[in-house]
Amino acid sequence: MHNKHFPSRRQVLQLAGATGLLTGLPALAALKEQPGTTKVLKVGVTTGPHEQVFEQVRKVAERDYGLKIQLVPFTDYSRPNAALDAGDLDANSFQHRPFLAAQVRARGYKIVGFGRTWIGPIAIYSKKFKGFADLPEGARIAIPNDPANESRVLLLLQKAGAITLKTGIDPVAGVNATPRDIVENPKKFRFVEIEAAQLPRTLDDTDASAINADYANKAGLNPAKDSILLEDKDGPYACLVAVREQDKDQPWVQQLVKAYQTDEVREYIVKTFAGGVIPAF
Repeated sequence: MHNKHFPSRRQVLQLAGATGLLTGLPALAALKEQPGTTKVLKVGVTTGPHEQVFEQVRKVAERDYGLKIQLVPFTDYSRPNAALDAGDLDANSFQHRPFLAAQVRARGYKIVGFGRTWIGPIAIYSKKFKGFADLPEGARIAIPNDPANESRVLLLLQKAGAITLKTGIDPVAGVNATPRDIVENPKKFRFVEIEAAQLPRTLDDTDASAINADYANKAGLNPAKDSILLEDKDGPYACLVAVREQDKDQPWVQQLVKAYQTDEVREYIVKTFAGGVIPAF
């Protein structure tokens, strides 16, 4: 016999559906917007900070926009764009704009980038001098020998007023700078080109060395605390969220970016990485 004091099974199911309990989704009333898609979005990330941060983004995206996200981790930089272009992923989060532009030019990928996520700042370090201004005339500075990172360091030095490069340098367009492009070098700095991964080991032998954030972190160096010159968050080297061109107008793309660019995610980055990576939004 049905007890009038208790809801019927149908009423329980209706209530569960309305509150999201039945589907596992947040209650629609709690969402900031309707979900841009109901499918599970596969997002490629490289292991380390990109994966750690996007795990937080995943939670925000589900809570605020009802998006379901499956993270797909990669251990190298070569595969996430190939997987995205092939349709095995819906998005990826691991690269900055110059890297994406170079991949598109070289491989013809139909991929576009959105938003700014974080930057792993390249920086100048020294064991001999406490400040960048203390570097003497003729100082030997070790810099990466690969085109993208070498150019990145020279642009940092130009922004600091230490050198002047010829006009037309544009890393997004693939026009990278080398020491041959320096037109003014008032302190006559001498540049030694070294493989990026080896740069932390050069600090005992140089006046200063430019080191990427990931290699610096592995060597126990914190860009924000230990460097004498630090890249800021406003250059072209901030990382982004990439999707296929055919999806660029899908509403879930902007929802992903908005979920990333929240105070909640910013605070997680600042607290977790303590300057090793910097929010770029």
